[in-house]
Amino acid sequence: MTSTTAGATTADVWLPFPADEIDGLPEGLDYLFWDGGPEYPGDPAHCVYYVVPYMKGSEIAVRPLDAMSAVQVVQTLSAGIDHVEPGLGLLPAGVRLCNAKGVHEASTAELALTLILASLRGFPGFVHGQDKEEWRSGFYPALADKSVLIVGYGSIGSAIEDRLAPFECARVVRVARSARTTGRGPVHALDDLPALLPDADVVVLSTPLNPSTQGLVDAGFLAAMPDGALLVNVARGGVVDTEALLAELESGRLRAALDVTDPEPLPSGHPLWHAPNVLITPHVGGSTSAFEPRAKRLLAEQLTRFAAGEPVVNVVSTTG
Repeated sequence: MTSTTAGATTADVWLPFPADEIDGLPEGLDYLFWDGGPEYPGDPAHCVYYVVPYMKGSEIAVRPLDAMSAVQVVQTLSAGIDHVEPGLGLLPAGVRLCNAKGVHEASTAELALTLILASLRGFPGFVHGQDKEEWRSGFYPALADKSVLIVGYGSIGSAIEDRLAPFECARVVRVARSARTTGRGPVHALDDLPALLPDADVVVLSTPLNPSTQGLVDAGFLAAMPDGALLVNVARGGVVDTEALLAELESGRLRAALDVTDPEPLPSGHPLWHAPNVLITPHVGGSTSAFEPRAKRLLAEQLTRFAAGEPVVNVVSTTG
């Protein structure tokens, strides 16, 4: 495949892994390694398929976009695409933006369960007790018999429910942008949240960040959660109003376990670091040993389709 758009005579693919580390890449494309460094691996105008460097932030993700006049596909290696969206207006019409559906479900669902169990069973206190050589025995909540509400029931939300199955939850309630029916039962619309929150012992956020979810978890949302409930965020920090959450944590009414924050990274001195009843992990939902093999398989499959002129998958938007 050769692109002649804007004078390009090669069909470059920018990859955040060296091409020789990815099995199954098709022939006929020129593979260039770029993981967000200051120097580009080639002329951005020759890039037809751009794989965004993983976890390098929005500034790096969008930096080459305005020069990519021949690009046809922008591929993220994250489930969310909010870090790329600010640069989409720089691209020509018809560019497909693809996310990494299928790459992060296992790791993110594992972390969601870890955060739930660690928070309910008091593990942060045990760690502090170990540091001080204190034996902090006691009686702690179990996940068994709890009602869990998953807000954002896509592939990650479904994977979280998979992992909840052995824990004897009283019920799992599903919420997505719009209502639908699945083999497991109904999925409620976001508009149903006010009626669902008062019965939720654990609320897990796994929704994308977009205009409908920015600040979704505000003071009203949190006030509707019952006393002692746990909020778990493995989505994006901007889904939660940080000031409203701080008020609930400092009152002692709610607990939280957060893999993402707003702002992020959480700066030194921010009150969220030392708020009561909060467990914070540094956005590591997808950063596990499961990432690279799944990401590389996705890229090989996507580029095989692309080289053959077949439709790529995981298209979440097309520039226009």
